[in-house]
Amino acid sequence: MQTEDIRYRAPDGLELYAKRYGSEDASLTALCMHGLTRNHKDFEPMIAELGGRCQFISVDVRGRANSEWAKDPETYTPAVYAGDMAALLDSLHLKKVALIGTSMGGLMSMVMAASMPDRIRGIVMNDIGPVVEKAGLDRIASYANSVEPEESWTAAAATVERVQTDIFPDLSGEDWMAFARRTYREMEDGRVILDYDPAITRTVGEVKPDPDVQAQMWQLFSATHAVPLLVIRGETSDILSPETADKMIEQHPDARLVTIPHVGHAPLLDEPEAVSAISDFLNRLGAE
Repeated sequence: MQTEDIRYRAPDGLELYAKRYGSEDASLTALCMHGLTRNHKDFEPMIAELGGRCQFISVDVRGRANSEWAKDPETYTPAVYAGDMAALLDSLHLKKVALIGTSMGGLMSMVMAASMPDRIRGIVMNDIGPVVEKAGLDRIASYANSVEPEESWTAAAATVERVQTDIFPDLSGEDWMAFARRTYREMEDGRVILDYDPAITRTVGEVKPDPDVQAQMWQLFSATHAVPLLVIRGETSDILSPETADKMIEQHPDARLVTIPHVGHAPLLDEPEAVSAISDFLNRLGAE
């Protein structure tokens, strides 16, 4: 599959990065937006499985991987990220796209559905919803707030396995190394470090249950009602509860829920159940 590096400017001047997979002449483009501490490589397993069904544009949100770190950490918010995505679409002259958002990327999808409804063809929300469970945020904060270099890629893979083994119990040794390669970068001295600005995690774990905020989030979610929605949930997720997922489907006029067995937060989207569901979803959008 052909690929292309994309560099563009955010509204505040930051240089940001995305990568194109497939032909820019494709009839459908899927914009892939990762979770809090991840980057564009998070979607490569999924893209490898889905082949040439459409053009995929996978992003490095500001502060991650090949995108510049923000000068003001206060801009590390879904609303600002959504504005960056609008700048990306403008730079590529893309009028309308499907959205595939994992975790934080799913929150970005809701913001985009509200702020630029005419540019959205459909949304895949991966293991996220209007209610984000505190237990999951606390777990993420327990490791994401500490960004210390690892001595080698082998050590990084071992750390990833230790942190994520309960979430992905079926992954093997080679899988853990591939996971590390997607989430770490090598420094000049040969050590490796998680590939993001530590400031992106400054508020993780500080979120407290607030009925008013939850009501606002459900109102924001209602913006997705205008387009088809596919919700993917990890069976053991501690971020998206079964109750929230069911409520999302009940409220949305055109939505489907797919649960990925033996996986927590968040599915890698290369699981057979995810590949089948996303393939059908993209085929449907491409035919419309």
